[in-house]
Amino acid sequence: MTRLTEYLLPTEKQAPADAEAISHKLMVRAGLIRQMGAGMWTWLPAGWRVHQRVVAIVREEIDAIGGREMLMPVLQPAEPWRKTGRLAIDELFKLKDRKGSELVLAMTHEEAVTFHAAQTIDSYRDLPLILYHFQVKERDEPRPRAGVLRTREFVMKDSYSFDRDQAGLEERYALHVGAYDRIMGRTGLRFYKVESDVGMMGGLGAHEYMAPCPAGEDEVVLGDDYAANVEVARVSPEVEQTAEGGYRRGEEALVVEPAIEIGNIFKLGTRYSEPLGATYLDEHGNELPIWMGSYGIGPARVVAAAVEQFADEHGISWPAALAPFAVHLVAVGRPGTPERDAAEVVYETLLAGGIDVLYDDREAGPGEKFADAELLGCPVRLTVGRRSLESGEIEVQMRRGRKQAPGLPLGGDSAELLRALDELCQSAP
Repeated sequence: MTRLTEYLLPTEKQAPADAEAISHKLMVRAGLIRQMGAGMWTWLPAGWRVHQRVVAIVREEIDAIGGREMLMPVLQPAEPWRKTGRLAIDELFKLKDRKGSELVLAMTHEEAVTFHAAQTIDSYRDLPLILYHFQVKERDEPRPRAGVLRTREFVMKDSYSFDRDQAGLEERYALHVGAYDRIMGRTGLRFYKVESDVGMMGGLGAHEYMAPCPAGEDEVVLGDDYAANVEVARVSPEVEQTAEGGYRRGEEALVVEPAIEIGNIFKLGTRYSEPLGATYLDEHGNELPIWMGSYGIGPARVVAAAVEQFADEHGISWPAALAPFAVHLVAVGRPGTPERDAAEVVYETLLAGGIDVLYDDREAGPGEKFADAELLGCPVRLTVGRRSLESGEIEVQMRRGRKQAPGLPLGGDSAELLRALDELCQSAP
């Protein structure tokens, strides 16, 4: 049961003074997140519901390609990181325990998962394998900014593939490309899959999943059949920079667009298995290094990108798959009035019908309630007030475009109401 009188949704009229990104402003104003320190954010109940909707989509698609979910620790011994040469990374949090043992707070989990692979994978019969988890990452970010877009602590899904050879890695990589394409499609985001450099991860190749929006801190270079981040485009033999600072590919002028990186996938090869001793015996008894891939996606970044792409001047407008609630029910009228009693009946009907509903039963004016509903951005808003009693219909507004929809029956057959509402929710973008 989700009544606003019993819920934590601290909406604000003003955005934080330091907020620049639309997602930073609106997620704070809508009561989804609150800041505890530089780059440290708390997800409040409605915000966490959105975050976990992304997690559920990602989990379903990674499970569908054979991923096995696990959980690895954030706090790790420093030695594996020393062996891979990544202990010196500036953004890696390093510390010592009371005994003086060197530890790190993981910003990604290649070292940990390869450590376990070295212990548990013995034979070619153990391969291929896909392992994944959702886990907190820590990053000593020099300039935390833009709300949950660039933080010092965040949750990431990282999956890892293990294969006998490069051909197997290419197969697992292709499976993840398909899964990521489906994830992006289900979230409703506009996105590009672009070529990227391997950076600190190392390996043989990489792609990034980018969501275009003005708040994006990265830039992508786009053409009819070309997409790459700026770093790759600058060194590509097929792309030339123009005197005006633009890019061309043959006769085609390429477009540069800001975007948010929401996912990345890497062909690691033997970059981690060799220094950490992750090997297997083939059918002839030969000891060979395991070929690996790494695949990350940030639920918080998906959430922020959705806010950036679909918000309007009134607030957030969630894609239906990510909304904290499918329906926002607003009661207009004081407790004990016929209109409030009617709203209570509608609420109970929706709950009994399995509808994911937020019920604004506060003793606040209609203007405040409608403003909060538009700020929060659930796909469908239902209003029950005196006019509903007079017309026999529940008022309906679709959040995307703020379009009025035909009213729903009030006080009649509950099955008819639920059926009509289900059709409305299915039609929401």
